[in-house]
Amino acid sequence: MLQQRTGRSPVDLGTSSAVGVEADLNFIVPDSRKPFSHQYDPPAGQPVRSHPYRYHRVFIQDGRPQADRLSIDREGFALVPHHTHVADLYDETALRTHYYPETEALLEAETGAAKVLIFDHTIRTAKETARGVGLPREPVLRVHNDYTLKSGPQRVRDLLPADEAAERLEKRFAIVNVWRPIVGPLQHMPLALGDAADLRPEDVIATDLIYPDRVGEIYSIAYNPDQRWFYFPQMARDETVLIKTYDSDAGRARFSAHTAFADPNFPDPKVLRESIEIRALVFFD
Repeated sequence: MLQQRTGRSPVDLGTSSAVGVEADLNFIVPDSRKPFSHQYDPPAGQPVRSHPYRYHRVFIQDGRPQADRLSIDREGFALVPHHTHVADLYDETALRTHYYPETEALLEAETGAAKVLIFDHTIRTAKETARGVGLPREPVLRVHNDYTLKSGPQRVRDLLPADEAAERLEKRFAIVNVWRPIVGPLQHMPLALGDAADLRPEDVIATDLIYPDRVGEIYSIAYNPDQRWFYFPQMARDETVLIKTYDSDAGRARFSAHTAFADPNFPDPKVLRESIEIRALVFFD
């Protein structure tokens, strides 16, 4: 059963005087079935996705005025300045030899973790480019969270030796994504981030991701008008967003809904979205 942190954030999140934009976010339309999404060309006669999605107009608050008060353990996300010494974030060798250690150090400093294990990265771009395993992907325009109560712990079992996994699962652990623009200031397809306090159990819909050799699970997100949304306009290359996608501690923000969206302030952006996202297991003693 989903146990999500409840209670409003101490940050003033009222929209009556807040600065932000109204924009359309794309939410799943749930029914009694468990949704699925094929992550490859599906067999003949089967749809790519089982369920429809519907756009809802929401207010997305500019999070910069209160960025220093936002926390991945309360709202589920945070804006963190961070300079990278890696000049080319498309260079796989540089990513693994330099960017991964930089990001591990960032997560240790921000979370107080005893161990950080980066297990993959994804580059997304709106530019026309070849698609495939290991190649850049397009921005995701569906509200979601990357892990669930089932798939979060399974990630630990998949990545660690059995004895270590069993030991780690006895203690608190989290999965945190570190998202950064490759080119800034980011005006095209920024991230909308939902306050974790406003996710109701009925809003998070466990969804199968079907691959040729396995089935994963994420949360698709259904709309409710009480959800509150943030973004950080015109992010620079030396800024990151930390996104909590799983936490074993039910007393903290456990999941953070997020999606790309079209910022109406920039209807004709000159620079298309390019971003990199690290996914990491964060272990605590």
